[in-house]
Amino acid sequence: MRRLGIAIMTVFMASFGVGATGDEAAVDYPSGYRAWQHVKTMLIQPGHPLENPFGGIHHIYANAQAMSGLENGRYGKGAVFVFDLLDYDDRDQTLVEGNRKRIDVMQYDAERFSETGGWGYDTFVGDSSTERLDQDVVAACHACHLGASASNYVYSQFRK
Repeated sequence: MRRLGIAIMTVFMASFGVGATGDEAAVDYPSGYRAWQHVKTMLIQPGHPLENPFGGIHHIYANAQAMSGLENGRYGKGAVFVFDLLDYDDRDQTLVEGNRKRIDVMQYDAERFSETGGWGYDTFVGDSSTERLDQDVVAACHACHLGASASNYVYSQFRK
């Protein structure tokens, strides 16, 4: 329940954010991320407190460095997680992936992102590899991920 409260507060704070500037938007677009390790999938449906803006199908991907961190609890430079958020359609008693809404990226570099526990954050809109969300994504994402400080700010766990 505490995590949900933190997440709701973060979404509220993000709705009043401003565009990221300078090094804050220095997270790279994760080319080829769909070939990385799939960590988990989740669905947020209508009525959930985080429906706006996170309603839809979530796929979490991790590159090799991030997978190593999931296994040993320590992340090194270059670890990247991707939160791929898709709309969905309900057709004939099935949920079918729709258009991509956004991808959120967490990239680890202890030196570049020292103020946020070593993690840089950014959001790419739709299918674009260049259009970024016009909000202070860094502050909003990190505020939510503070709830996972015991696991180096990472909520995901790899299910074997």
